[in-house]
This record gives sequence, C-alpha cells and structure tokens, in this order.
Amino acid sequence: MMQQLIELEEQGWRALSTAGDAARRFYEVVLTEDAIMLLPGGLRLEGKAQILESLATQPWQRFQIEAPHVLALGEDAAALIYKVTAQRAGSESYTALVSSTYVRHGQTWQMALHQQTPV
Repeated sequence: MMQQLIELEEQGWRALSTAGDAARRFYEVVLTEDAIMLLPGGLRLEGKAQILESLATQPWQRFQIEAPHVLALGEDAAALIYKVTAQRAGSESYTALVSSTYVRHGQTWQMALHQQTPV
C-alpha cells in the first residue's frame, strides 16, 4: 500500500510539473467526486469539478518529496504524509508539510483530501 500511494503522489506532482492538460487528466481519474483540497492562503477547494478548474496554473519546475509515511486508516483508507520542496520558474522555493488521504475502491486508490501547510 505504501509504495502505491507514494507512486500516485509522485505521479500527481509530475503531472503538475507538465504544461498542458496532464494535471487535469491525472486528477480526473484520481480524485473522488467530493474531494477537498486545503491549500495555503486559506484556499479551500471542494469537489472534483472545482479542483480541476483550479489546475490551470504555472507548472512546477521541480519538486522533491521527503520522508513519506503512510498511516493506515483501515483496510481501504490511508493518509500519506510527507514534506515537499518545489519551485516554479521565476519564483522562490516552496516548502510544505503535505497530507493526502486516499480511499480504495476495488483495486483503485482515489484522493479524498489533500492539505498543504507551508513551513
């Protein structure tokens, strides 16, 4: 389970680091319909549609996930907790503690909650 969730999260960051529709295509599959994202600046995005609309931002130029840890929340739910350092072109480096909560439907993991706390 741990490796699957880490790989999913890395795929998400790679998609967010790619120009075009890569992030939208990735998150259309990965997000639950009622997913919530809590982002810096008090930004709260609710539901897959609102989250997908928000993805048209400048891609990340680079990112690094550090110290990933999976907290099992039952057989079909888990939280992935880690530190990320990322940077967009022309911007300062961004570091945050991140948690992504996933639920499993059959063999597929989907993100239900994602939160970033800048450090």
